[in-house]
Amino acid sequence: MSRLERFGWGPFFEASFRQQCGGQIEPARVIEEQKQNYWIQTDRGVLRAELSGRMRHEAASEEDLPTVGDWVGALPRHDEGNATLHCVLPRRTTLRRNRAGRRESAQLLAANIDKVLLTVSLQRAPNLRRIERFLTLAWESGAQPLVVLTKSDLRDQQEADRMLRETEHVVMGAPVHCVSAVTGFGMLELLPHMESGKTIVLIGMSGEGKSTLINSLAGEEIQLVHATRDSDGRGRHTTTARQLRELPGGALLIDTPGVRELALWEGSDGLESAFSEIEELTSQCRFRDCRHREEPGCAVLAALENGELEADRWASYRKLKREVAHLERKTNAAARQAERLKWKRITKTYRDRVDKKR
Repeated sequence: MSRLERFGWGPFFEASFRQQCGGQIEPARVIEEQKQNYWIQTDRGVLRAELSGRMRHEAASEEDLPTVGDWVGALPRHDEGNATLHCVLPRRTTLRRNRAGRRESAQLLAANIDKVLLTVSLQRAPNLRRIERFLTLAWESGAQPLVVLTKSDLRDQQEADRMLRETEHVVMGAPVHCVSAVTGFGMLELLPHMESGKTIVLIGMSGEGKSTLINSLAGEEIQLVHATRDSDGRGRHTTTARQLRELPGGALLIDTPGVRELALWEGSDGLESAFSEIEELTSQCRFRDCRHREEPGCAVLAALENGELEADRWASYRKLKREVAHLERKTNAAARQAERLKWKRITKTYRDRVDKKR
């Protein structure tokens, strides 16, 4: 197996590469990104890389630029340890969120991932509504979510089991595991998810035990670990950049900095998966345009009344659905404007070149 195959290279990317690239361009995978400074894994080793002028100029948004996990076409200079990136190959899956701040824009967290591992600390009771939000984001990526309840050593067995059941109740179609990276409890149950050549991205709030979990999976201390505050269970960011690492068993792990807040970027498909039982109920309503308020034959109202559907989960679903609808309206307009600006820049560049030749 070649080095690139160990890092996930396969027929899907091979076909795209043949269509887009030629000459001395070689395939590589982005393993680290810091403010548009990149490190890539090539078949001959790791190189530091920068964007080509054309690639930087024609990018309409951040989504046109590489992120960790991307496969790219690169012109390597192995003797210098450097490379120039010329294109991003089509992505199989993409994990993205709405960038923090007032202006809506997508922040890419990872690309070409197979699983999204959400860490939730048992240092305090799991926030079920936050888990639903994270799972909506994870399902939307196209990858398989996995929830890991960390720091189980801080709870007695009865408490940990109760929190596990509560979490499983709101997690639809995603495995849930309760572990302690300190004592090793439950860690063996994670190994089947760590398949060779598969890419797993870790996400979670700050202080959720990601760094300790990574060290345990890697079998060595590759991440610093800081203590969390007892008042709210939060800690300092121990990861400052997204990085892709190869684990001893061959799985590929992408670590991401802990987040303080999580805003969705897209979510229609993610909502259908994260709240599949509600989506099923809405399809059973008598009227297609049912608003689930006072309409006769409303399956949602009936489920709320008989206790089949919890009011808190219904409220969470409605909140996320409103958020997604708002984003779709704004991003559609922003995308059209970005596309216009992109072609305006390309046209101007072409005209400038023609004028110079005259």
